[in-house]
Amino acid sequence: MQLLFFGLFSGAYTLTLMGNAARVCAVRWDRRLHTPMYIFLGNFSFLEICYISTTVPNMLANFLSISKSISFVGCFTQFYFFFSFGCDEGFYLCMMAFDRHLAICHPLHYPCIMTKELYTGLVMFAWSCGFILFLTPVVLISQLPYCGPNIINHFMCDPVPLMMLSCSEDNTTQLIYSTFNAIFMSGTFLFILCSYALVILNVLQIPSAASKRKAFSNCASHLTVVVLFFGSVMVIHISPGSGHPVKMQKIVTLFYSVITLLCNPLIYSLRNKKMKAALRKVFGSERLIHKT
Repeated sequence: MQLLFFGLFSGAYTLTLMGNAARVCAVRWDRRLHTPMYIFLGNFSFLEICYISTTVPNMLANFLSISKSISFVGCFTQFYFFFSFGCDEGFYLCMMAFDRHLAICHPLHYPCIMTKELYTGLVMFAWSCGFILFLTPVVLISQLPYCGPNIINHFMCDPVPLMMLSCSEDNTTQLIYSTFNAIFMSGTFLFILCSYALVILNVLQIPSAASKRKAFSNCASHLTVVVLFFGSVMVIHISPGSGHPVKMQKIVTLFYSVITLLCNPLIYSLRNKKMKAALRKVFGSERLIHKT
């Protein structure tokens, strides 16, 4: 079974890397995609490469390993980067919702508002904010007493099984962690919902049916990713002490950390004509270079 899982997840990992790398290359090399929407999307794709690479390579190594061990420092390093990139993903989804809100609700003012300085600042904010915010939970959980047996019933260093390994039940740390997750997830999710509620209200006032379809089509892929990501994350991480079965925790974590990231390149690319044209252009030019 472990060899079967190794084959399945190595295939999923490879496809995720290829899909997101293709989008990064398309945004980088096609000048038509040098707009805020696609710059956010290109950064989001690179973020997803980093995000999935924090867990899957180690999981693949464990499938082929007998010991399946990880050092204390390595465990908390994985914990820190995985959840920092997860926070960054939430911020990027907020920025992309804000960008669509401006483009659809304020099209005439959009070029004046979404300047190069603004979207560059937003990109820097999204990349750095997760790493700053998640320092506190990581430091608090790493200071808990661990007496053994230090066996994590999970495929990664997730905070919930880590807190369960502690010799003493620290309700304060659990409360801080739960509050942090609740504020971050509910805040970002509500921001996205409000942005798209305003978009929908604005679109419904458009008289042209074709324009309505185009606006809804632009937003549908993003809303699908938002529902997949936030829906699964909120199930586990807002209430870590609520007694979710360990098997359910593993399945849900696997869903938002691997399956969703595998689907995102398809969701964003299949419904976007400009992205499909850019991908054809990029890979068409690569074939031409190989021939010459």
